[in-house]
Amino acid sequence: MEEVQKVNQRNEVKIIPLLVVILIGAVIWLIPPPGGLQVQAWHLFAIFVATIIGLIIKPIPMGSMAILALTVITVTKTLTLEEALSGFQNSTIWLIVIAFFISRGFIKTGLGTRVAYLFVRLFGKKTLGLSYSLIASDLILSPAMPSNTARAGGILLPIIRSLSETYGSRTGDGTERKIGAFLTATSFQANMITSAMFLTAMAANPLAAKMAEEVAGASISWVGWMTAAIVPGIISLIVVPFVIYKLYPPEIKETPSAATEATKKLEEMGPLKREELYMIGIFLLLVGLWIFGSKLNLDTTVTAFIGLVLLLLTQVLTWSDIKQEQGAWDTLIWFSVLVMMAMYLNSTGMIPWFSEMVQGMIGETSWMLALIVLAIVYFYSHYFFASNTAHVSAMYAAFLSVIVAAGAPPLVSALLLAFFSNLFGCLTNYGSGPAPVFFGTGYVTQEKWWGLGFVISIIHIVIWLFIGGLWWKALGLW
Repeated sequence: MEEVQKVNQRNEVKIIPLLVVILIGAVIWLIPPPGGLQVQAWHLFAIFVATIIGLIIKPIPMGSMAILALTVITVTKTLTLEEALSGFQNSTIWLIVIAFFISRGFIKTGLGTRVAYLFVRLFGKKTLGLSYSLIASDLILSPAMPSNTARAGGILLPIIRSLSETYGSRTGDGTERKIGAFLTATSFQANMITSAMFLTAMAANPLAAKMAEEVAGASISWVGWMTAAIVPGIISLIVVPFVIYKLYPPEIKETPSAATEATKKLEEMGPLKREELYMIGIFLLLVGLWIFGSKLNLDTTVTAFIGLVLLLLTQVLTWSDIKQEQGAWDTLIWFSVLVMMAMYLNSTGMIPWFSEMVQGMIGETSWMLALIVLAIVYFYSHYFFASNTAHVSAMYAAFLSVIVAAGAPPLVSALLLAFFSNLFGCLTNYGSGPAPVFFGTGYVTQEKWWGLGFVISIIHIVIWLFIGGLWWKALGLW
């Protein structure tokens, strides 16, 4: 085992791809900056582009790439050390880091699994109802679980595999379509929707929110995000599984034993443990304070700290659990560096310069047409990305600045692109964290995955652009 770990550590650095990343950054650095742009902004842009390419082709882990970028920024004097480290002071970043710790509580106590089995027992008598029960579990867990990979892959996927095999649906023997393929496809696609519905449901959401504030002056609160997403989100969660049921139907339509299986699993788990009761209470307190905390002058991140302290004092989590939550500490590193670069790309003039240039190309186009066209381009450009975070980092601020410069309402524009920053994960089997996990089960072929993804992308665009637009109009957002 130690030998395997040593090999994996050695393979962490891929020399040739890393040299390609460095070369790209160096070439951009050496090109004279365009007219009207400061040298500092252009050099930071060169480092930023190299970093994003590094996040896409992954010559080194994401955290290592961020540390490399930060080091280059300070060594070249592009920014001061204090400026380069400013991202680590960002309260939004700490919100998402603490949310990772809270999500660990759901997994450690078994509460997440219990919630999923409760829904299966209640609504799992038909295959379509079974899919909705799994989706409901995802929806309930999503506000406090920013890792959609952990939520879908760590809690729901094992249940999907168990239920599929109970009905004789396995991979590699021609029985995938019995039920496993349908449950895999619907749960994955629903996870993209639930990730879009809460600020704390996907790791890159706070990054988008922070960029929206920096670039467009649009402040997106936890409640504001949820309120704007709730109507189009619920509609998508209802429509998408039904569409998949019609286009990619399971062979087994009735699942009476699923409820029995869920009951058996719940009996094995026994009554609610003390840690689960604590977890329920703290979770309800967190959601309540996130919704009503503004009336108490309580910041969203402060609320998250309160929840974390309570989890530690009740021993739902130990300090050892906190230290071992690698995803949280990894997120703290790369997230802080990306937020810092995005902030200074704006303040040094790179993003305003890009906005003015594209605005000149758009001309007198109406803001509504510009919003629709650029949002759709932003959505389908995800075919070129293997990470939501990389896509948001590379394109969110630039597209938002152009849309706002065309006259579109800043808050609506910021929210729409933020929602699309989750929903575009529906397209491919590599475009988001949960995608390779679900695709790797082997239940759905790549051809079918891409075909369903494209159809669902159209559904998302229609629902979130038009029904969502009417809902936001009713809310007075534009």
